[in-house]
Amino acid sequence: MFNKGRDFMKEHRQPIVCVGGANVDKKLYAKNEIAIKTSNPVSSSTSVGGVARNIAENLGRLGEDVVLLTARGDDADWLEIKKSTEPYVDLSYVFEVTGASTGSYTAVLDPDGDLSCAYADMDIFDSLTMERLKENTDVMKNAKCIIADLNCPAEAVHFLKSFASEHDIPFLLIPVSSPKMGRLPPTLEGVEWLIVNIDESETSLGMNIDDEEAWGASVERWLEKGVQQVIVTGGKDGVMAGKMGEVHHFPSLEAAVTDVTGAGDSFCGAVIHSWLSGGTFEHVIQAGLVNARKTIMSKTTVREDLTETKLKKDREEFFNGTIS
Repeated sequence: MFNKGRDFMKEHRQPIVCVGGANVDKKLYAKNEIAIKTSNPVSSSTSVGGVARNIAENLGRLGEDVVLLTARGDDADWLEIKKSTEPYVDLSYVFEVTGASTGSYTAVLDPDGDLSCAYADMDIFDSLTMERLKENTDVMKNAKCIIADLNCPAEAVHFLKSFASEHDIPFLLIPVSSPKMGRLPPTLEGVEWLIVNIDESETSLGMNIDDEEAWGASVERWLEKGVQQVIVTGGKDGVMAGKMGEVHHFPSLEAAVTDVTGAGDSFCGAVIHSWLSGGTFEHVIQAGLVNARKTIMSKTTVREDLTETKLKKDREEFFNGTIS
């Protein structure tokens, strides 16, 4: 567990700082085709989640030093999150919001394992204000990079981008849903990576992405806004990724789907780890696709067998055609 004092951290560590959501994921698996306005037979499971938390755990399991900045309630849900997360992530900067409930996310999955609908109780993350974040600049000043999800209020996202730019720290943005795209900063100059899906891109860019040409054009439009490297994910259709002057499509890897929850976050975690390790652009994307594939084959939001060695082996197996 992470229990180093803050003085030690300031002097000796360069952690990845993840800012955003940490919540309990409740999953309902429909046994038959979902019927509206009536009872549906399901099985259920509960695990920990949240975009920033999921990415943080993926990175921690991959051997990175990770700090999570988030808000929590004083309840059983937080104790469950802490138990699962603390072995991999430094939680010493998480703050309690008196009288609030820890965030929760309830997903309804159809018989194929695809998301039918979801319910998010994320009001607690409105307390991730600029003022709160300013109290934690000691750890952020030493960050290897800062990753923010859009559970953070708009002013907090803008502050993090400005802070990262001022201190020459790479800044990465991971949206969480189309309704929260309005929290993006007015300018994206200084954003090192943006990893966004098609729906979120359609919402923010005001365009229809209904074919590969439009998909590629969406990446170019994000790049024109100042982002250095962009990935627009398309679920089973793979990802479209680009940096200035080049855009490429990478197909997804076939998998027996158990549960798609957490696949996007596992993709992000492997992409970021591979990028920080000096991987080529193609290598970075492929690492993300391999980790996402393995995650959707498991019932956990972050796959429990994930290590740096295992991810490297999975990618090598993909190249030689023996991946299972």
